[in-house]
Amino acid sequence: MLLTVENIDAYYGLSHVIQGVSLQVDKGELVCLLGRNGAGKSTTLKSIMGIVPARQGKIAFDGTDITALPTYRIADHDICFVPEHRGIFRLLTVEENLKLAAHKKSRWSLDDIYTIFPRLRERRNNGGGQLSGGEQQMLAIGRALMNSPQLLILDEPVEGLAPVIVEEIVEQLKLIKNSGIAILLVEQNLEVCTQLADRHYILESGRIVYHNDNAAFAADAYVKDKYLGVGVPE
Repeated sequence: MLLTVENIDAYYGLSHVIQGVSLQVDKGELVCLLGRNGAGKSTTLKSIMGIVPARQGKIAFDGTDITALPTYRIADHDICFVPEHRGIFRLLTVEENLKLAAHKKSRWSLDDIYTIFPRLRERRNNGGGQLSGGEQQMLAIGRALMNSPQLLILDEPVEGLAPVIVEEIVEQLKLIKNSGIAILLVEQNLEVCTQLADRHYILESGRIVYHNDNAAFAADAYVKDKYLGVGVPE
């Protein structure tokens, strides 16, 4: 496995947010982490990145224990995190944002990013703050690719976006996945998840309560209703 998370616990102060979470992502695989608001999804991603350190358990990437590493050292292992707020530089142009993230050994060039995200080519001289929400999300993902990740971690990339933009980003994520990059995705839009994912995990109250492949998850109305509050079980 490329990423292995084993029985991690994480806290905000005295609040025990993540409790014994275990999950795996293999090379070239897209895995969705699902759950209601407040279930601990974003905290799990932040624990993997060392932003909210795991107090117990182990996180390994490509065979290396990264549990206790600071965030910048974790990033050195070719893991890129695109947070929910995107984190682009609003005063820099699209192209400056992309060039700033370029890794000297990256297999992704500016032209590669512009091929996957044609809107970014059109907006390359615009400031980050002048972009729409969807364009900012494309820029955030494109910037991560310029850093040459083996694993791309995305926190709700299509939240609040218009359906036509959601469809565009889904197709772009398919291209990225097909290039061989593994993706760990937190997303509330189940249609997006079932279009993209190989496997799904569901978090509830900081614990993994479900894990299955995409076909089994898509067919399980009971699980989706019980843990995610969508649909009515037959």
